[in-house]
Amino acid sequence: MITAAFARTMAAYNAEMNRRVYAAADRLGDDARRAERGAFWGSIHGTLDHLLWADQTWMSRFEGGAKPAVAIKDSRRLLDSFAEMTALRVALDARIVAWAGAVSDESLQGDLVWLSGAAQREMRRPRGLRVTHFFNHQTHHRGQAHALITAAGEDTGETDLFLIT
Repeated sequence: MITAAFARTMAAYNAEMNRRVYAAADRLGDDARRAERGAFWGSIHGTLDHLLWADQTWMSRFEGGAKPAVAIKDSRRLLDSFAEMTALRVALDARIVAWAGAVSDESLQGDLVWLSGAAQREMRRPRGLRVTHFFNHQTHHRGQAHALITAAGEDTGETDLFLIT
């Protein structure tokens, strides 16, 4: 379904777009980041918190390690400090890039098995499709954050994959 090269490309794109989105969000200031904007996760801060939560959750499934300490319903309140969130984002993006660099085409075959807190049961799904979902989920919520940031008057620069990678 997907290749290791796809995972590496998307990991690099993810890291660069997160760098741009976080820089633009930082320029807005804390009040603007935390303003309730009617988005699914409320604010820019809440949306970025949820995305960080989800990336940590999926990485714990892909390579092990700790899951976030809060449930999905509280993911918009993962971290209060934007500086702490930014530092964790940079570290997590480096982890994702390293993980993608070690992925092989063969390792993307077969099923991924995990316990889903949302479904409250064990899940078994094709690994390659879950990796595709991981990157799609990042783009989806980062797109929401981008729209909120743009509406608040900041610019992230180019967002198209072919212009960045």
